Amino acid sequence: MARIPYFDPEKAEGRAREAYKKLPPLNIFRMMGHVGDMLDGFTKLGNQILMFGKLDPILREIAIVRVGVLSKATYEVYQHENISRRLGMSEEKIKAIHEGPDAKVWNEMERLVMRFTDDVVLNVRASDATFKPLEERLSYQELQELVIAIGFYMMASRFLENFDVDIEETPPAKGVELPGMKK
Repeated sequence: MARIPYFDPEKAEGRAREAYKKLPPLNIFRMMGHVGDMLDGFTKLGNQILMFGKLDPILREIAIVRVGVLSKATYEVYQHENISRRLGMSEEKIKAIHEGPDAKVWNEMERLVMRFTDDVVLNVRASDATFKPLEERLSYQELQELVIAIGFYMMASRFLENFDVDIEETPPAKGVELPGMKK
């Protein structure tokens, strides 16, 4: 159960009112309404990460779900496991995110992303041992998108856990676009 009441989107003003017109009915956004216009900035950055990045969406979701797992953020893991499925990630790989970078299912690139994500979450600054292999394989844009995604979802996970945001009892209807789903 949430620690504070969910915000009523009908009471939103300014940029938050406009943001709510575009958002799916997810509890994270209902909870975040208390911050007013900051909701708009949060969702714009989230949408940029999820919809307009160059980083491979499967690698992105591996990192996002791993951040949720390491942060013990049940809501985040639940939502992004669903997005991962909709992107075509196998159940075996989704399960392996919980096991870590040494799970046998990973290809080399996925394993590198898992190790890097763990390093950034646990140590803030990735070691050369996890940074260099990705620097050799990803463009600078993709590498920076990965770091920004990790940081953004660390913030989201902490928000979700500190306010005990509930997983929706009824998932959004089919056809409702969720964050991260390209048209």
